[in-house]
Amino acid sequence: MSSPLNPAQRSEASGPASRTGGALVIGASSGIGAALVQQLARAGWHVAALARRTERLESLAAELADASGEVVVRTHDVTDTAAVPALFEDVALAVGGLDLVIYAAGIMPSVGPDEYDTAKDHAQVDVNLKGCIAWCNEAARLFQTQRSGSLVGISSVAGERGRRMNPAYHATKAAMTTYLESLRNRLSPYGVRVVTIKPGMVETEMTADLDELIWPVSADAAARTILKTAKGGLFDTRYVPLRWCAVMAVIRAIPSRIFRHLNI
Repeated sequence: MSSPLNPAQRSEASGPASRTGGALVIGASSGIGAALVQQLARAGWHVAALARRTERLESLAAELADASGEVVVRTHDVTDTAAVPALFEDVALAVGGLDLVIYAAGIMPSVGPDEYDTAKDHAQVDVNLKGCIAWCNEAARLFQTQRSGSLVGISSVAGERGRRMNPAYHATKAAMTTYLESLRNRLSPYGVRVVTIKPGMVETEMTADLDELIWPVSADAAARTILKTAKGGLFDTRYVPLRWCAVMAVIRAIPSRIFRHLNI
């Protein structure tokens, strides 16, 4: 089976008039999602870009009008899970079939140390977890049927432990990681890759209000690593940057009675 992340080779094999690979990025209007769309389109992919902010999507598509690939945009709020099945079919047809699906949507509202806001917590569950499940289920069904494809979910190092600063965010990322692992185990017999990405500090709108970023990387650099990981077969789970793998191994080993007193 040829790699789903090699559209150039596929195009050469089938002639100049054929389409290259089809990709879908959910959460594409800014940050890592927008960087992924840019890099895919410039590499010859036909990309469906989804997000809530229509103007951002249209600006992104206009920026990539001269790219070798094609960008189609659809306005979508990931909390509207009922709309997902029909929209998934629509975008798959719009890009001529899907080989790659990336769930990049996520929110991390500011939460005070003494704040317990159920509305904020539920919003994170809706976007970070429920939206992920709705879109990944559709991708899993398609990829299992066609016995190929790469499904990528952008989780976080924040899901490794239950830290004090934003309990709901940590919980949603931990649940997302477990869900993706389950999909990986379910789909691997069908030749489908499921990749979990665990970024550390990425310079995006989400982290703009944080006082200090540890080992920050740009959204472009993160996107390059994500696409390289999806193409390769070495990592099923990839920390971005890789040094977070060692750091998280240490953090996971700290006993809970000690960890609760640490401001990390």
